[in-house]
Amino acid sequence: MSSVTTRLIPFGEYSTWVRTETPDAPREGALPLVVLHGGPGMAHNYVRNIGLLADETGRMVIHYDQLGCGNSMHLPDAPADFWTPQLFVDEFENLLETLDLDRVHLLGQSWGGMLAAEIAVRRNPALASVSICNSPASMPLWSEAASALRDELPTEVQGALDRHEAAGTLDDPEYVAASAVFYERHVCRVTPTPPDFQESVDQMEAEPTVYHTMNGPNEFHVVGTLASWTVVDRLDRIDTPTLVVAGEFDEATPATWEPFATRIAGATTHVFAGASHCVHLEQPEIFRAEIAHFLSKHDLSTHDYSTSDRRDLTS
Repeated sequence: MSSVTTRLIPFGEYSTWVRTETPDAPREGALPLVVLHGGPGMAHNYVRNIGLLADETGRMVIHYDQLGCGNSMHLPDAPADFWTPQLFVDEFENLLETLDLDRVHLLGQSWGGMLAAEIAVRRNPALASVSICNSPASMPLWSEAASALRDELPTEVQGALDRHEAAGTLDDPEYVAASAVFYERHVCRVTPTPPDFQESVDQMEAEPTVYHTMNGPNEFHVVGTLASWTVVDRLDRIDTPTLVVAGEFDEATPATWEPFATRIAGATTHVFAGASHCVHLEQPEIFRAEIAHFLSKHDLSTHDYSTSDRRDLTS
């Protein structure tokens, strides 16, 4: 079994909590995998099972809680303009430097995939590959997709959402129940809710600064500082082997992630049938197998990656 260690590392005047999973039988040439959680502000708990790739692929897997959430330093009084994508890019680069990691794979889920794209467009030389999972290339595209998915909800559910958003009563039990209908269709289709997912939700609700500031009150009512975010016009800068995955019923619909697939040279895509936003919780073994296959192709830093390597897996 892999061994797990945790520590706090300094990040300027702040601190980042890091969880490292080291395989019992390391495989020669298997590069470390760094996992970026979503939210922003949802902490690592709900993507923790990706750490099973440590033993399954013989590589180190590193999770960390991004600043402002989970076990990292909380900053509830920081102004809204403090919470920027650049802050989290800097935190990632600080992690690599502190842990002396000069070559890694990077996987980001949801907001984590958005952050992975922000890191990749900067052409960080440490990146051997990037896996963008269940992520939009722009928040306007995300909001358009959410609106379209809301239109498919039962009429009474739509009415409850609209009524309480207009009144500002987003903590009303009727609104919470209506939101749950969307989540059960498009965020996590596992019932009951997996404990790891609930842990991330609970910690976010206990300290919602990052999520509420950057995103908003929920997945489909985006009114935070990320509302106009886009990386679409910068994607041609990415020169790292890239995998883009999503679920068939994902709140990240094809329209949201299509720019990754078409604007990143040689990008590989895969859609998991029957899954939604949290494929890694809904179909964990299948998800990890797909990721493991991609990582193994790009473990050697000398790999000569070109568009001829593209393997289009969209189903």
